Amino acid sequence: MELPARGWWLLCAAAALIACSRGDSASKSRSCSEVRQIYGAKGFSLSDVPQAEISGEHLRICPQGYTCCTSEMEENLANRSRAELETALRDSSRALQAMLATQLRGVDDHFQRLLNDSERELQDAFPGAFGELYTQNARAFRDLYTELRLYYRGANLHLEETLAEFWARLLERLFRQLHPQLLLPDDYLDCLGKQAEALRPFGDSPRELRLRATRAFVAARSFVQGLGVASDVVRKVAQVPLGPECSRAVMKLVYCAHCLGVPGARPCPDYCQNVLKGCLANQADLDAEWRNLLDSMVLITDKFWGPSGAESVIGSVHMWLAEAINALLDNKDTLTAKVIQGCGNPKVNPQGTGSEEKRRRGKLALQEKPPTGTLEKLVSEAKAQLRDVQDFWISLPGTLCSEGMAMSSASDDRCWNGMAKGRYLPEVMGDGLANQINNPEVEVDITKPDMTIRQQIMQLKIMTNRLRGAYGGSDVDFQDASDDGSGSGSGDGCPDDICGRRVSKKSSSSRTPLTHALPGLSEQEGQKTSAACCSQPRAFLLLFLLTLVLTVARPRWR
Repeated sequence: MELPARGWWLLCAAAALIACSRGDSASKSRSCSEVRQIYGAKGFSLSDVPQAEISGEHLRICPQGYTCCTSEMEENLANRSRAELETALRDSSRALQAMLATQLRGVDDHFQRLLNDSERELQDAFPGAFGELYTQNARAFRDLYTELRLYYRGANLHLEETLAEFWARLLERLFRQLHPQLLLPDDYLDCLGKQAEALRPFGDSPRELRLRATRAFVAARSFVQGLGVASDVVRKVAQVPLGPECSRAVMKLVYCAHCLGVPGARPCPDYCQNVLKGCLANQADLDAEWRNLLDSMVLITDKFWGPSGAESVIGSVHMWLAEAINALLDNKDTLTAKVIQGCGNPKVNPQGTGSEEKRRRGKLALQEKPPTGTLEKLVSEAKAQLRDVQDFWISLPGTLCSEGMAMSSASDDRCWNGMAKGRYLPEVMGDGLANQINNPEVEVDITKPDMTIRQQIMQLKIMTNRLRGAYGGSDVDFQDASDDGSGSGSGDGCPDDICGRRVSKKSSSSRTPLTHALPGLSEQEGQKTSAACCSQPRAFLLLFLLTLVLTVARPRWR
């Protein structure tokens, strides 16, 4: 009786195991009502959403356990997750662009207003003080201000040459007006022009204006251009599309918890960071040159203050012009004698119209207006905000995780780790492309940097070099500002010792599917995951037990 008893015991155990298995399967078919509600709220049709959980062998991104998602639902949610991340990126970029644009408008408007006010004061004061000496040359003064505006706005003008040509033309015209009784042909005026540097007809004003205006306008326009370049870089980088590997990782991060029936689980902080550090690896490589640009912009504002600062000089151009004409009139007789000595006696003009003294109305004395404090306030605000956004590119993953991904407040057993609710174990990757070689969430080819972003890194370097040149008082041409295309210090390319090893993420960071879930699985998720992952071993166990029962019992039954 022992063997038959043992055989019946084994048969009963097998039957119980089969019943348990059927009972477990039935218990896993939970309702999908919560997932249906979330899916419908996003504007999708509910016709294909199952009423209860189904087997997930068809899933291509999410873990293949029991699921509330069909293949079509997974695809729709993957597209939606990519669109939502791209929208969040654009929103962050637009906020930064708006800040830069506001600063640019404020500072730019102030500098242009200074120049406009200077021209207006010249037009108001010069006619009464200099009479026809000004009115007959009003166009030359208007042209000077026009060229100063063009230069400030970035036109391809050489400011020193522009000022030199202005003084040369003005000297010829004023010398002719001051000596209407003399015939002054072009060759005589050419001789006058050649001696102008030695004669210094306008005193020190041309030299002082040249030195101060060059430094002032270069500093002002390079700061405004820096704001413009920074905004343009942000706009172009925001248009860089997300790659397919990133799209898969973001879907798994955001919506796979819904598919697996735990829609309330928020992404673990470190898990979210790794996904977005992989997705935004190229953007993080902007960090070094971005910081260099902003530091240089903050530094150049030192050139806005003092007697030779941008605010004082740009707003006082008319005063330098008045001093120059005053000097010419004061030294007219001495100048005339030296010109005759160097160029010879000109012929008398029989149609000359009386004494040139009648054309002079008086000496013009202008008072410099004290600064209003407007620029100081604008620059103070700009410097504070530029410092605030210095780490924009490397802080972007953390910002998006906390603001756009509904990230969990802590990494514990209740957050979503990509496989189930449970603690996230992998370490957080560093910033930039080269540091993603072992990213466990996003497969990143570190040997293929995004070319659009590399071009923007180069634009940052060029503008930084221009700002550094402006700080020293020189106008560095954009075309000559870059050293080379290597992008050293900005993450361009990657080191040979890293690029030489094309390590597959799957081989270097492979892990069993339950690594995330094991440390903190709740009982329910543990049962579900175990049932999903171990359905085939259970079937083999049942077959093995039945075979064993039949083998043991057969001799006694005979």
